Amino acid sequence: QLQASGGGLVQAGGSLRLSCAASGRTLSSYAMGWIRQAPGKERELVAGINDRGRTHYADSVRGRFTISRDNAKPTVYLQMNSLQPEDTAVYYCAASPSLLLLLKASYDFWGQGTQVTVSS
Repeated sequence: QLQASGGGLVQAGGSLRLSCAASGRTLSSYAMGWIRQAPGKERELVAGINDRGRTHYADSVRGRFTISRDNAKPTVYLQMNSLQPEDTAVYYCAASPSLLLLLKASYDFWGQGTQVTVSS
C-alpha cells in the first residue's frame, strides 16, 4: 500500500515536499512515480524514478521538481519548488515494474492522493 502526504496550500513561488511511504511490501525493485490530476484535466505523470535512480520529468515541471527515493525506509519524495497555480492538483504516487511502464500509465500499485493547492 502506498500513502502520499505532504500536500497543502502554498503561495505561488513557494515549495512543498511530498512523501510516498510504502507499507507491507518492499518496492526497491520498482519504478516509482508521481502522477497528478487537476479538475477537468487528464492525469499527468510529472516525475518518475527507476530502481537505479534514472529519472523522468514532464516538461511542465522539469527544473522545478525533483524526485528521489530512499529504499531503506522505503519512501519516495517529490521536492516541488517555484510552484505555480497550474500545479494545483491531487498528487498520487504509483509503482510500476519499469520506468517505461510508468510512462505508459501501467501501475502495479497506486496510493491515496494528497492535495496541492497553489494560490496566485
